[in-house]
Amino acid sequence: MPARWVMSLLAALALPATAAQGASVADFYKGRQINLIVGSGTGGGYDAYARVLARHIGRHIPGNPSIVVQNMPGAGGLRAANYLYNVAPKDGTTIAVIAHDLALHSHLGHNPNIQFDFPKFIWLGSSSSFADDAYLLIVRPDAVVKSVEDARRPGGPPLLVAASTGGAGTGDTTTLIREALGFNLKPVTGYRGSSDMFLAIDRNEADGRFTALSVLQATRPGWLKQGAMRVLFQFARATRHPLLADVPTARELAQSDIARALIELGEIPYFIDRPFAAPPGLPADRAKALQDAFVATHQDARYLDEARKLMIDVSPVDAEGVRRAIERIQAAPAAALDHMRKLLANRGSE
Repeated sequence: MPARWVMSLLAALALPATAAQGASVADFYKGRQINLIVGSGTGGGYDAYARVLARHIGRHIPGNPSIVVQNMPGAGGLRAANYLYNVAPKDGTTIAVIAHDLALHSHLGHNPNIQFDFPKFIWLGSSSSFADDAYLLIVRPDAVVKSVEDARRPGGPPLLVAASTGGAGTGDTTTLIREALGFNLKPVTGYRGSSDMFLAIDRNEADGRFTALSVLQATRPGWLKQGAMRVLFQFARATRHPLLADVPTARELAQSDIARALIELGEIPYFIDRPFAAPPGLPADRAKALQDAFVATHQDARYLDEARKLMIDVSPVDAEGVRRAIERIQAAPAAALDHMRKLLANRGSE
């Protein structure tokens, strides 16, 4: 048989297989529903990103399934992550937005309640790499602590900081900043989500909280007006955000090499600030379809227009970008990892 006939025959045989694979994904998703789990309550940053993604990603998944958002708050996102890894169907009908700080916690291994291996999730990507965002410590204008100097003053009054249930996320940042920057911070824990923490400030239960600039822009834009709230510093930024040119970064405030190393380690998860994942064990063709749909959605004009109106930072990274961020944590200096592990392990005894 001539060589060109062999090549033509092989090509002809390959085409149906490829078409069948694409059709199988579309056939699977046609008429189905994908549950998108959010590990926090309504009204916060993770919820905002999940809901805008849910309104658009279905157009880019073969078969065009409907997407339903389900909030599953608990332990700073740990409940949702454990559910996705261990309980959720592994067929592509459940995905989740995962708390980004769990990338660090999973590697440190200090929390026995973590029942997953973070790198083994099927990563779709992250909607934000914090390129145009900043994590802020905001303080009520009538709080006794009004400046960095006040927060660092020996024997000065503590700054009461609202923190999530279980101390994860916001509570961890409070602990890190107290250690690395010498701030007199006292976490007020037990809040189930971002909305509850905002209400805690409204009700004078707390002096302030850590939150993203994008979250304020989307949910409390009035707090960014002059005099509404004080911003003591910005975190997860190598340089000052253009909108906060007079506010120092945490790196600027670090007064020793180990303090700066702790800050930089704590900032890595923000480069995958809103990571979306499916459970491990997902069929390869459906995993690829979801990853491709995630990338396509973040290039969709209708998605981008809605994100602009919500004033959320859209600076996406793909699945490979998430993996690179995880590798950066794994490659962090051993001294910084050990210090962080001891710091967060001891937090529960405070």
